[in-house]
Amino acid sequence: MDLSILLIHGLSLAAIYGLMAIGISLLWSSIGMINMAHGASFAVAGYAAWGAAEFAKPIILVAFGKSLSGTIAMAGICLSTGALAGAVMGGLIYLLAFLPMHDKPNFAVRSLIVTLAINLATVQMLLWIFGPKQKNLPKIFGMGKVEFVGLSARYDQLGTIIGTAVILGLLLVWLKVSRKGLEIRAMMQNPEGAVLSAISVRWTALPVTMLTGALAGLAAVLLSQTIFVSPTSGAVPLIKGLTIALLGGLGSVPGAVAGAVIIGFLEAIIGAIPMLGQRYVLFGTFLFIIAVLIVRPRGIGGLLDKARK
Repeated sequence: MDLSILLIHGLSLAAIYGLMAIGISLLWSSIGMINMAHGASFAVAGYAAWGAAEFAKPIILVAFGKSLSGTIAMAGICLSTGALAGAVMGGLIYLLAFLPMHDKPNFAVRSLIVTLAINLATVQMLLWIFGPKQKNLPKIFGMGKVEFVGLSARYDQLGTIIGTAVILGLLLVWLKVSRKGLEIRAMMQNPEGAVLSAISVRWTALPVTMLTGALAGLAAVLLSQTIFVSPTSGAVPLIKGLTIALLGGLGSVPGAVAGAVIIGFLEAIIGAIPMLGQRYVLFGTFLFIIAVLIVRPRGIGGLLDKARK
């Protein structure tokens, strides 16, 4: 078992799963909604990035050729289109699943059912438009590998790890210094107190849903460097993001990060064991998550149950 390969693979998995899990956890902790259409945002963003790349490819070849500038331009187009498409899906989820029922009884259950319906409808729509054939995104980080201090990593793995670190860093800074970020944090810590302080739930929910959708879109572009885009490509990231958010504790962003790192390395270790391999990755990770939740039902860093009452 090569420890350098294990380390890089585990970090790249943790980076992608972390983007999904943090989006789910942030949405729950701020407005009390579990978004089952997160996978739909992932798939739509992947197809939007693919379409933008196909449109821009000949233009970039003429303008830059096969150079570093062309690769950077393509990376900017794919990442920005993916984030924008994810944010648009987040806005749609806000209009359909939050706005009509946020003040109704059993909002959490109602919104879960509506977002699940949105997810299923989106998958069918993508199948109708694009068919089951898979699409591949261009390698926005280039081809090749880097050797450093005994570690060997592909460009796409390094790009995913560094890109995710930058995205999460910017997200945390925005939550801490911007007015809207402070309002979101107030909703996360004490929803009733935030409402009494004249913070609008409706207008706080919109940027949250769009922000988490953008995170799903960025995760789609990063993950599509190693897998293909398809109508059902958001299913596994949704399941992984939701289970990691539960492992970390719904409502805890640090817990979601810790859960993503643990599951990323656990998957890498199980996949590298000869007698187990990729066939037992899902079985092993879910067994671990169930064991943790039996011992600590609130997850690694979950909010106290009374905090949302």
